[in-house]
Amino acid sequence: MNNEVLKLMLRLFLPGEYVKSVFDISPKALKESGIKGIITDLDNTLVEWDRPNATPQLLEWFKEVKEQGMKITIVSNNNERRVKAFSDPHQIPFIYRAKKPMGNAFLKAVKNMNLKKEEVVVIGDQLLTDVLGGNRSGFHTILVVPVASTDGVFTKINRKIERKIMENLKRKGMIQWEE
Repeated sequence: MNNEVLKLMLRLFLPGEYVKSVFDISPKALKESGIKGIITDLDNTLVEWDRPNATPQLLEWFKEVKEQGMKITIVSNNNERRVKAFSDPHQIPFIYRAKKPMGNAFLKAVKNMNLKKEEVVVIGDQLLTDVLGGNRSGFHTILVVPVASTDGVFTKINRKIERKIMENLKRKGMIQWEE
């Protein structure tokens, strides 16, 4: 495969931004840049994959999102029971078994929020699901460091592949941050 084709392919895995956590994402700054909605992953993005409830700090972040008049939707590959149990207490709309990186769930979330793609960001902790899916669907993507150092079985496999992709992105000079 030639170098230019590889770079084009790698670009699909390149997030628009990279931050340590959702708490480094300012809802006010997003709003000021024209963003009106957030599509976010749940497990290891907002809370650890095995934590059932939102932390006090996350509740404050949700409050700030709502105070800015922004909409938020959780889009997760996890099952309905897990996502509903987390989302319902906070009245946050959600899509479960999203089949990310396929784009249907992202597009459904935008439609449900009654927004345009350009007005929405996708936040997640995985290159292979959140970033690839968001990029393929035309969204601005923000990659966060996973909040837990452990993962479920399938995510462990994804992380190994992601490390290889990151190595390629670094080797090609396509990323400007350090982990």
